[in-house]
Amino acid sequence: MRRLIIIACACLCSFGLYAQSYNELVEEAMACVQKDSLARAEQLFREALKLDPDNARNALLFSNLGTVLKRQGKADEAIDAYTMALNITPYATAMLLNRAALYLEKGLTEKAYIDYCNVIDLIPEDKEARFFRAYIYMQRHQYKEARIDYNVLLGKDLKNKSARIGLAMLDQKEGKFIAARESLNQLIEEYPKDVSLLKMRANVELEQGFTDAALIDLEAASALEPADADVYVMMGDIYVQQKKKAQARQAYSRAVELGIPALQLEEKMKQCK
Repeated sequence: MRRLIIIACACLCSFGLYAQSYNELVEEAMACVQKDSLARAEQLFREALKLDPDNARNALLFSNLGTVLKRQGKADEAIDAYTMALNITPYATAMLLNRAALYLEKGLTEKAYIDYCNVIDLIPEDKEARFFRAYIYMQRHQYKEARIDYNVLLGKDLKNKSARIGLAMLDQKEGKFIAARESLNQLIEEYPKDVSLLKMRANVELEQGFTDAALIDLEAASALEPADADVYVMMGDIYVQQKKKAQARQAYSRAVELGIPALQLEEKMKQCK
């Protein structure tokens, strides 16, 4: 009897140490994350998962491991970690969004699309899922579906800048240049220092044949962001259209100075001779 009691006590002590070891590994891993010691945090999370593979908290551990791996640039391993987490808790929207972002980063748009759809099924008003699903629809040329997602975002927030830009881009792609330009006019009025908006409006103006207006926007963009090489490429293209070869050559040369490979602009430069 005494021997059985000793064995029972030993088992209980072992269980206590085991649970404590798991918790300690997790706590130390989280502390390492806070200190940006990501390699050590990864090691500790993996040790905890190996120590107790059936622990109910492992979904969160896999998710944390995925985030640590993502921050280290290990996208494939991070996707695997998020997938393991989702195998345990398939309706965790934060994990679905994290995995979808990695899928997009790797160009796996169909897999990202499925994750975003699942998030929207669970939380129809989720802004991130709606925005990126609209982006995927645009890549597929499913403009009607993209417009629906952007309008849902605007239904929740009329000032949603990303959704308004998305709709302007849709209008441009569908040849609705007046509507696109009007939307961009309003956005630029609200965000006058946003170079990307000026470049977008310049593109719309080019499609309308308004080269002088496009140049005005590009000059404003270059004043705000002098190091934006793409602005000078666009200006060079316009000058070529206007048969202003000297100005085109100057614009392309400036783009090369700012980092555009000379070989990339070789054909364009030939048009300036």
